[in-house]
Amino acid sequence: MTNFGYTILIPLLPFLMFLLLGLAGNKLKARLSGLLGTAGLAVITILSDFTAYQYFFSGEKAEAGYQKIIAFNTVWLNLSEKLHIDLGVLLDPISVMMLVVITTVSLMVHIYSLGYMKGEKGFERFFAFLSLFSFSMLGLVVATNIFQMYIFWELVGVSSFLLIGFYYTKPSAVRASKKAFIVTRFADFGFLIGILILSFNTKTFDFITLTDPNGAAMTQGGGIAFMGLSVMTWSMIFVYMGGVGKSAMFPFHIWLPDAMEGPTPVSALIHAATMVVAGVYLVARMFPIYAITAPAALQVVAYVGAFSSLFAAVIACTQTDIKRVLAYSTMSQIGYMMLALGVSGYGGHDGLGFMASMFHLFTHAFFKALLFLAAGAIIHAVHSNDMTDMGGLRKYLPITHATFLIACLTIAGIPPLSGFFSKDEILAAAFHHNKILFAVEYAVAGLTAFYMFRLYFSIFWGKETQYHHTPHESPPSMTIL
Repeated sequence: MTNFGYTILIPLLPFLMFLLLGLAGNKLKARLSGLLGTAGLAVITILSDFTAYQYFFSGEKAEAGYQKIIAFNTVWLNLSEKLHIDLGVLLDPISVMMLVVITTVSLMVHIYSLGYMKGEKGFERFFAFLSLFSFSMLGLVVATNIFQMYIFWELVGVSSFLLIGFYYTKPSAVRASKKAFIVTRFADFGFLIGILILSFNTKTFDFITLTDPNGAAMTQGGGIAFMGLSVMTWSMIFVYMGGVGKSAMFPFHIWLPDAMEGPTPVSALIHAATMVVAGVYLVARMFPIYAITAPAALQVVAYVGAFSSLFAAVIACTQTDIKRVLAYSTMSQIGYMMLALGVSGYGGHDGLGFMASMFHLFTHAFFKALLFLAAGAIIHAVHSNDMTDMGGLRKYLPITHATFLIACLTIAGIPPLSGFFSKDEILAAAFHHNKILFAVEYAVAGLTAFYMFRLYFSIFWGKETQYHHTPHESPPSMTIL
C-alpha cells in the first residue's frame, strides 16, 4: 500500500506559516511576508495534487470502492477506556477531493491578494490570517473523527471572524465579523449537542467506525425514541444544524451578506471553496448514518436545502451590490448541494444525488472563486460595489469581461460547461425522488441564469457611464488569475 505519511505536512505547513507571519511579520518587508505565505500554499498545493494522484491512480482500489486510509493518527485525549479523541489524517475520495479544492483556490487567492492588497495597512497580518484559515479548513476535511472536525470547525469560525473584520477601523466590518461569529456559534452549539448524543449512543467519535454500514454503530440508539423520532435522527438533525450555520442556509443565513465587508479575496475564499461548503462536507462525511439510520433527518436536509436555494435566488434578483448578488448566489448553490444529498440513497444508482452534490461542490468552487476575483478586479477599476455605477466596462476590461462571462455561463448551467452537467445530475436525482423538489430546483436554475446575466449586462453593457478615472485592467497577479 502507498505510504501517505507525508500528508500530515498539508495542514501543518500553513500553521507554521501562520506562526511565522503572525510573530515575525512586522519585522519582514510586507512583500516578503506575502511571498512567504504564497510559497507555503504553493508547496501544500503540490503535495495535495500529488496525494490525489497517488490515491486515485496509484493506490489500491477496494472492490467496493476506494479505501479509507488513516495516514496519521495520535491519541490526544483519553476520556474513558473506549472513548478517546484523536488527531489525525483520514484519506478517502471526498477528503482528497477537498484537499485539492481548498489548496488550489487558496493558492489563487494568495497570488491575487499580492496585487489586490498591495499598499494596505496590515498586509502581513492579512497573509497570516489567510494561512490560519487554510490550516483550519485542511484540518477539518482530513479529520479522522467528529470531535477533531468540531475543533477545526470552531477554528474556521475564528479565522473567518478575523478575515471578515480585517478592516477593524471600519465599524461596518467590525459589526459584520461579530455577526458572523455570533450567528454561527448558535448553530455550532447544535452541532456540539449532536456530537454528544451521537457519541453517547455509539461509544465512538471515529468516522470509519461511525460510517461503516455494517458496523455496530448503525444499530445503536435506533430503538430509543423522543417526540416521535429516534435518538439517531435527533443527533443527525442537531449535527446538520451546525452545517446550516456554517453554510449560511436558512434560517442562519443572515451573516452572509454582511460578510462582504471583508476584502474581496476573503469573499472568494470564504464563499467559494472553503467555509460555506463545510456544511455540505459534514453531511457528506456522515452520509451513511443519515441514509441508513436517520432518513427523516435526510428529509430535513432536502427541504431546508430546497427552500434556501429558492429563497436566496429570489433575493439575489433584487440586489444591486455585486458582492451581495454573488453571496446570495452562493447560498442558493449550497442549497442545491444540500438538496442533492437529501434526495440521495446509499450506494449504487441510488447514490446519484451524493455524486451530483460532490460534483457540483467541486465545479462551484472554481467558477464562484472566478466570479468573486473578477468582481474584485471590477471594484478595483471603478472604486464602487454598486452595479448602478457601472456600464460599458467591456471596452475597458476585456480580459475581466471574458472571464466573468465564462463564469456566468457556467453557473447558469449552459452546455458544454461544467455547471450544466453537475446541475443536470442534481435535477435528475431530485426528479426520481420528489417531483415538488425537482420543480423548485428547476425554477431556481432559471432564476440563477436571470440574476447572473442581469449582473453581467449591467456591468459590461448597459448604459454608457462617465468615470472619474478611466478604468483599466488590474495588475498581472490579479488579471492572470
